[in-house]
Amino acid sequence: MKIEGKDYRTIWFENNVVKIIDQTKLPHSFVIKDLKNVSDAINAIKVMEVRGAPLIGATAAFGLVLSILENNDQSFLKKSAEELIKSRPTAINLKWAVDRMMQKLSGVNSDQILDLAIDEAKKICEEDIKFCKNIGLNGLKIIEEIYNKKKDTVNILTHCNAGWLATINWGTATSPIYHAHKKGIPVHIWADETRPRNQGANLTSYELNEEGVNNTVIADNTGGILMQRGQVDMCIVGTDRTLSNGDVCNKVGTYLKALAAYDNNIPFYVALPSSTIDWDIKSHKDIPIEERNSEELSHVEGLDEKGNIKQVLIYPKKSKAMNLAFDVTPAKYVTGLITEKGVCEASKEGLKKLFK
Repeated sequence: MKIEGKDYRTIWFENNVVKIIDQTKLPHSFVIKDLKNVSDAINAIKVMEVRGAPLIGATAAFGLVLSILENNDQSFLKKSAEELIKSRPTAINLKWAVDRMMQKLSGVNSDQILDLAIDEAKKICEEDIKFCKNIGLNGLKIIEEIYNKKKDTVNILTHCNAGWLATINWGTATSPIYHAHKKGIPVHIWADETRPRNQGANLTSYELNEEGVNNTVIADNTGGILMQRGQVDMCIVGTDRTLSNGDVCNKVGTYLKALAAYDNNIPFYVALPSSTIDWDIKSHKDIPIEERNSEELSHVEGLDEKGNIKQVLIYPKKSKAMNLAFDVTPAKYVTGLITEKGVCEASKEGLKKLFK
């Protein structure tokens, strides 16, 4: 996808260094950052220089490459894997990617391990690009059906950032949007600003602008009245972990959007690659829900009149804040899951039909 007309991926490996787009600097500054060791990779995940379930997984995979470059030792590699998994608990892709890498690398001869690690990390990235492209083609059919009935602009509401910045390319929730746009279908996106980190405003709107897709940023609580007014044709969101029964764990606020969509008979779709499916956890109560620093709520960051990025306190100094990063949308409120293999109902039976 493009930034200022130039094609980029969110992560790549070059001269034994992992290159990332530092997403904490967007949308006001475009910075490519070098990750030189495994600690850099862990920190990039923790402070959200990279974020989004598929991209976190890819970063962890390359983190193990950096671990080998730093110290080609199996015990150090194992410790690096453990630290990477702990860096952010909710997104299942992180553990999935680390486990996949370790299955390839555990006990491998030290002379061969680096090339094997680089090859596997690149495969994870290429696979994600392919999956996200297919998610887009499968989701495109849904947008086309709405357009063929409506014969007018399709209004799509999304939450947080499940765009190409959250993956390697294309995105999950945005991939059907980009494919529709490229096909000439008129689409307009309602982008929830997504407090507290404002990924919808800072990232989704940013990347849609770069691709020339019509969009409007709205406050998180505006979606309900837009649905009541008939100004939303469908919702598409991403997910950080989807259970085998179809329950969806995603950025906090997703559940409330699903309830509003359900009440207004608006289709609510979740787009995801199969790497985001948790086949082991049976109850959403067992999903580890990340609670982040309360300063993400109490402080906001933006440009001052001189063009400098500043952070300011917006809460009373004595106020406490609780910052849960994710919530769970029960499967009964999800119209369908858009995956690389097709669209299915959000249920154990639906997923089993696609993933035997």
